[in-house]
Amino acid sequence: MDISIRQATETDLPEITALFRNTIIHINSKHYNEKQIETWASGADETDLWLERIRDFYFIVAENETEIVGFSYLKKGYYLDGLFVHKDHQREGIASALLRTIESQVMVEEYPEIRSDVSKTALPFFENKYYDIIKKQKKNVKGVVFENYIVKKTL
Repeated sequence: MDISIRQATETDLPEITALFRNTIIHINSKHYNEKQIETWASGADETDLWLERIRDFYFIVAENETEIVGFSYLKKGYYLDGLFVHKDHQREGIASALLRTIESQVMVEEYPEIRSDVSKTALPFFENKYYDIIKKQKKNVKGVVFENYIVKKTL
């Protein structure tokens, strides 16, 4: 499948939030319980926050001929705050392509490393991309506790 990567625009918002919600519900449910999934997926409803991310962060989307199949964004120049791939397009190299683009941007901005908080679901992907676990943590989101991992990679 041919994909292209470009900067996200505000008109992408409906596709981005739908992809976010559906990926969490269908993919992350393997590692998190129903309450955690419901809470996490509800983040798709925070329209103002998503618009702010698109406007203020380095925010990219991957698309094929018909739809957005993934997205990723950087916060503070070196913090990977999100990387999601469409539930029907897992294991097609989309996350790798997005991550390469994100890591290149971190290097352009001359940061020595990239960091992220990653889910249990995403951890094997990041370990395969040479990210080191700094620590396992418990995060409170809207009163619900999630286990995830702080990871980093020296660039």
